[in-house]
Amino acid sequence: MGEKVVATRAELSDRQLYRRKLQLCLDVLERMLREERFDRPKAMMGLEIELNLADEQGMPVLGNAQVLGSIASADFQTELGQFNIEVNVAPRRLGGHVLEELREEIDICLKYADRKAAEVGARIVMVGILPTLDLDHTGLDAMSHNDRYTLLSDQIMAARGEDIAIDIQGVEHLAVESVSMVAEAAATSLQLHLQVTPERFASVWNAAQAISGVQLALGANSPFLFGRELWRETRPVLFQQACDTRSAELKAQGVRPITWFGERWVDSAYDLFAENLRYFPALLPICDDEDPAKVLASGGVPKLGEMRLHNGTIYRWNRPVYDVADGVAHLRVENRCLPAGPTVADTLANAAFYYGLVRVLAEQSRPIWTRMPFERADENFQAGARYGIEAVLQWPRSGRAGRGGLGPVAATDLVLNELLPMAHQGLDEWGVEPADRDRYLGIIEQRCLRRTNGAAWQAATVHRLRENFGMDPQAAIAAMTRRYAEYMRTGEPVHTWPVG
Repeated sequence: MGEKVVATRAELSDRQLYRRKLQLCLDVLERMLREERFDRPKAMMGLEIELNLADEQGMPVLGNAQVLGSIASADFQTELGQFNIEVNVAPRRLGGHVLEELREEIDICLKYADRKAAEVGARIVMVGILPTLDLDHTGLDAMSHNDRYTLLSDQIMAARGEDIAIDIQGVEHLAVESVSMVAEAAATSLQLHLQVTPERFASVWNAAQAISGVQLALGANSPFLFGRELWRETRPVLFQQACDTRSAELKAQGVRPITWFGERWVDSAYDLFAENLRYFPALLPICDDEDPAKVLASGGVPKLGEMRLHNGTIYRWNRPVYDVADGVAHLRVENRCLPAGPTVADTLANAAFYYGLVRVLAEQSRPIWTRMPFERADENFQAGARYGIEAVLQWPRSGRAGRGGLGPVAATDLVLNELLPMAHQGLDEWGVEPADRDRYLGIIEQRCLRRTNGAAWQAATVHRLRENFGMDPQAAIAAMTRRYAEYMRTGEPVHTWPVG
């Protein structure tokens, strides 16, 4: 989302030209898919981790420009809020000791960034929503200085024609009548990329959609927003409301939100890019000079810039990505549903579970998406977000054929009894070293056995502090945040952290 964009009002006004360019991009993509003009099979994966900035008291620091200046590394980039930065991990082949190599690289990278941030009065906190963030931290003056963010905010507000309201009913109720788009910046994510061939795209995307609710149940780490305890993973509902381009009337008409789970299983990557054009008006209708049809006809590889920019303003939890690397086009599935943190080890456990499980589910003879209605996957996503590790999901029963064989199962039981063995198998098929496989999937197993993840630890610690020390909610949340940051820096996974 941090790509630099510069546009004039004249450029933004030429929506007809942009719409034609989008259609041309889509036509060219269809031809490229038909003519198999994509990279050969490669087991390539990549990570992006969004991070929060806080001071030693656990309070937000609105100073990402100073922090990035101190870090002075192209691996770190700006994010929407001045209390956010993002680190991008270079793509690499999925296999061997990749998990342990990533742990070492990310750990060194974040420790360095934390030291440099400390020089300008901030510390790195890897958490889905910084618990101490207040509404006062999310005004327009807290937006990062980047043309794209300003344009996007202006376009969302213009499309809505009214203020953004937040109304979330969870453990407590949060209702705020007017917020800026910067409220969305409270949600910081782990983004998992997997390069796939066009032939495998649909099965991988469908599998990723099917397990998104399980991912949220296991990895929930965002129970607090603006001082209220809400969903165990509050990011999805916050993101949808804070980025909603629809007025009340458009919602009533069934217009789709730009933060979207989707509504059907797909047969091709083309289906998703076509939906983007069919359902969503452009928020950043900015054209470049490329004629993708001419580039393709001349034997080149088009960038499809308008399509990629449009795709970047539609926040699917599993997003299709078209990209060009080393002069060759490729497709990726970008899994965006997980929060950041709590530790590097937890992050890689989440990644190991995802990459292993999606490999097996995508290759089943009777795929999960032929046995589960899409709306059940959507309901599982909501349940995983709302209840976290305590979620009960709908899942096909073993030995039952067809779409009617669904039944309720605790997320922890589903993982322990069915999905974790699949993840082991998938990592074996990727060629991941057994010791690394066992270490990181062992973290997932212990979360299930102890029924503890980041959200459960945060909530339990706040409750303990209030009960044992009589703290008011804000003091308890601040004290918990300081302890969270302390334990995070030890690197030990969250299921081992003492409560209170």
